[in-house]
Amino acid sequence: MSSDFTEVKIVVPGNQPMVSLLGREDRFLRMVEKAFNCRIIARGNEIDIRGRTGETEVCTRLFEELIEFLEEGLVITPENLAQTIDMIRNGKDIKPTEVFKEAVFSGRGKVIRPKTVGQKRYVDMIRNSTIVFSIGPAGTGKTYLALAYAVQCLLDRRVNRLILTRPAVEAGEKLGFLPGDIYQKVDPYLRPLYDALYEMLGASKFHQMMDQGIIEVAPLAFMRGRTLNDSFIILDEAQNTSPEQMKMFLTRLGFGSRAVITGDVTQVDLPKDLSSGLMVVQEILSGIDGISFVYLDASDVVRHKIVQQIVEAYREFEAPSKEGSTGGNEDL
Repeated sequence: MSSDFTEVKIVVPGNQPMVSLLGREDRFLRMVEKAFNCRIIARGNEIDIRGRTGETEVCTRLFEELIEFLEEGLVITPENLAQTIDMIRNGKDIKPTEVFKEAVFSGRGKVIRPKTVGQKRYVDMIRNSTIVFSIGPAGTGKTYLALAYAVQCLLDRRVNRLILTRPAVEAGEKLGFLPGDIYQKVDPYLRPLYDALYEMLGASKFHQMMDQGIIEVAPLAFMRGRTLNDSFIILDEAQNTSPEQMKMFLTRLGFGSRAVITGDVTQVDLPKDLSSGLMVVQEILSGIDGISFVYLDASDVVRHKIVQQIVEAYREFEAPSKEGSTGGNEDL
């Protein structure tokens, strides 16, 4: 065999069924073979990897990581296997097992975990900071992970209330033309938050907590003049706040409270002559102890794989216009 080629033999511990590692009908093995230019042969509890030295070394690290994955009690799925391959391929500075074993929420037979290195960093910041700004495109889990962590804090009695708010601004929509009071007008725009809470708490418990005031979902305008103590507060769609609204929201924070602010600066629906509070706040608050900014990107999108490609394609398409802009709104 040429010196450019290497053969590595991996012995899988006897307590780990090969089907858990390779998948039913070797489904996971085929995914690995497609990702690496190696010949992989599984016999009994041994895996033989042959190929060019660099490729063989990376493939070996993948299987070692997957074995550790199983030893931690985690389950390999097509989704997390694809993410693990990407992490190993790109030489991320954190082990995939460290990402996937993090439990953000556990309840009703469901465990919610980060699925990318960026999401793991995001969850760590939520845990260690008083205020976290999460900025990134759709599908990166900005709101969902914040909700999961907040609900777990609520169930563990680390906070007394969960408050969810959004600015009453949506693309091209005029709230004045919608029927009902302000709650009914903004209710359709708060529906994604309701859906996530239904999933985590169940409809009955969610409505019970709403009735008791433990969970509050309201337009951002309703936060004015309040001081929010012992609360976990999430401001969603923050790119649609004005600088004044952002300042108003941030100064509502009381004792024992923490806040997560999420938004996508490429999806600003404000009038063209109005700056986004989420853009401005990055210049004002960066460097303050207890305030963290995390930036997620296409690699953190956990929806269908094609969504990553869509996000990246739009980013490349908009890059030339952004280079010539002076900080105005960026609409898709």
